[in-house]
Amino acid sequence: MGKSKVEDFLTAKEEAEIVEAIRMAEKNTSGEIRVHLESTSKIDAFDRAAEVFDFLHMNNTKQSNGVLIYVAVEDRTMVIMGDKGINDVVGPNFWESTKDIIIGHFKNGHMKQGLVNGIIKAGEQLKKYFPYKKTDINELPDDISVG
Repeated sequence: MGKSKVEDFLTAKEEAEIVEAIRMAEKNTSGEIRVHLESTSKIDAFDRAAEVFDFLHMNNTKQSNGVLIYVAVEDRTMVIMGDKGINDVVGPNFWESTKDIIIGHFKNGHMKQGLVNGIIKAGEQLKKYFPYKKTDINELPDDISVG
């Protein structure tokens, strides 16, 4: 099966708005947020998100505070996966509000808006635990990856 492109899911303008949202969110937090889109996952979405997390080297951040927003578009599934550094300090339902925002928009067919709002929300939530410092470097690319 050929690689699906982001263009299959989002227009170039929408893609740019999502990348911009990641940049803005990362001004709040030292956490690193990435979005991965693919049409479908052949395995359990959580397991697939873990694979993608690995594949994108998201476990290489200094504070183990990478966050992956994984979406299998046709399966209508999404997973928000935080690295160990985040999971160690936040409650079990930490991502629920972010997820609810994203899914609420997805249900109305607003994929871009769901991702943008979810990313901003994730940045705000992470700020409490991983505030942005002037010395922060962007450890992971902000672009959207696709499966």
